[in-house]
Amino acid sequence: MTKRTAAKYKIDRRMGENIWGRAKSPINRREYGPGQHGQRRKGKLSDFGTQLRAKQKLKGYYGDLTEKQFRRIYAEAERVKGDTGENLVGLLERRLDAVIYRAKFVPTIFAARQFVNHGHVTVNGKRVNIASYRVKEGDVVAVRDRSKQLAIVLEAVGSAERDVPDYLEVDHNKMTATFVRTPVLGDVPYAVQMEPNLVVEFYAKN
Repeated sequence: MTKRTAAKYKIDRRMGENIWGRAKSPINRREYGPGQHGQRRKGKLSDFGTQLRAKQKLKGYYGDLTEKQFRRIYAEAERVKGDTGENLVGLLERRLDAVIYRAKFVPTIFAARQFVNHGHVTVNGKRVNIASYRVKEGDVVAVRDRSKQLAIVLEAVGSAERDVPDYLEVDHNKMTATFVRTPVLGDVPYAVQMEPNLVVEFYAKN
C-alpha cells in the first residue's frame, strides 16, 4: 500500500495541476504549491527542471511509484522496440491497479492499489493481489463476487467523473474488464498533459 494514500493531493499541489481531474483537488481552490513558501515558488524552470517535473508527474499519477519501480519500468520500455515514451505509457497502463482504476471499479489509483492488495480482484479467474501485475491483451480482470457490493465499488461505478477508455471492454453489471489492447499516449484519458518524451530526455541525461 502506498505511503501517499493520506496525502495524495500534495502531488497535485506540488505539480500545480489537478493531475487526476478530481473535483476534490485543492488545486481547484488554490493553485500554489504546498508548504510555507508555496506561494513564492513560481519561476521559470530549467530544461532539467521541466524534465524532472514531467517525470514526477507521470510517476505520481500511478500512485507515486518509488523511483526504483519507475526506473525499472523505464528501462524495460527502453529495451522494447519502438518509441520509448509510448512504450513507457503502455507498460504503466498494463499494471493491474491501473486497469482497475481505468475500468472505474474504484474511484482513485490509490484505492486501486489497495483494492488489489486486499484480494478483491481476479485475472482470468485466478485471484491476484499484486498491484504491479502486468495484464496482457485478452486478459479478463474481474471484481470477486464478495466484493461487488462494497461502497467504494458502488461509488466508482456510479460516478460521472471519468469515462472508460476504449482499450478496455467493461461490463459494470458483471464487474469485468477485458484488456483489449495496449494503448498509446493518445488513447490514455489523462486529465492533464503528460510528456513521456521529457521523461525519456530526463533519464537519457541522468
